[in-house]
Amino acid sequence: MRSVARTHIGRIRQSNQDALLVMPDVYPIYAVADGMGGHRGGDIASFMAIEGLKALYGLTPSLAAIDACYQRITRDIYLRQQAEDYLSGMGTTLTMLWEAPGSVLLGHVGDSRAYLLREGQLTQVSNDHSLVGEMVRSGALARDAARSSPYRNVITRAVGTEDRVVCDTAVFDRVPGDRWLLCSDGLSEHLDARSILDCLMMNDLETSADRMVVSALEAGGRDNITLILLEVPR
Repeated sequence: MRSVARTHIGRIRQSNQDALLVMPDVYPIYAVADGMGGHRGGDIASFMAIEGLKALYGLTPSLAAIDACYQRITRDIYLRQQAEDYLSGMGTTLTMLWEAPGSVLLGHVGDSRAYLLREGQLTQVSNDHSLVGEMVRSGALARDAARSSPYRNVITRAVGTEDRVVCDTAVFDRVPGDRWLLCSDGLSEHLDARSILDCLMMNDLETSADRMVVSALEAGGRDNITLILLEVPR
């Protein structure tokens, strides 16, 4: 797939705790991580997550390999924070796509997101592992109200906060013309589905990525902003 990546510190934060991966290979891997746990902790957790994914280099894509890799990463981060008091409580989101000849594999923990645009239809294919996400799925909170909820940043599942993690995995057909978006919540907090769709429908991926970052900044830029755009060649 053709890829375009962007990351921006935003307007408020003093550091960028997001990290991203675009790893060329026979089976390329793309990922976004959004660290948490204080100034240093968030930086380290997201960096460790992205570095940990590099263990998949050269392997044949499979859901079992994704899950095993996520378990190794979460164990490594957990042990690091147990050994170093100043890193206590650190963790990270981690959302990845692994490109195979006829399919795209998803691995996901946290509230960074994966979207698929296919034939003009935009679908969020990842579930937000957050308090608000759970409330929306249960019907306790309307989707429109979720973006302004004071609890929208309360994460219920992250990589590295415990010694094991439940990793969501899925397989999608690799269809010519598909566009994918991986992003941290610094983007999705500011851009609703309509705005994301409008950007993804632009002809040029570079222009689309730039427009997303600018739009998130214009809407406040309260968090770090990271995204990867992907397109399956026709």
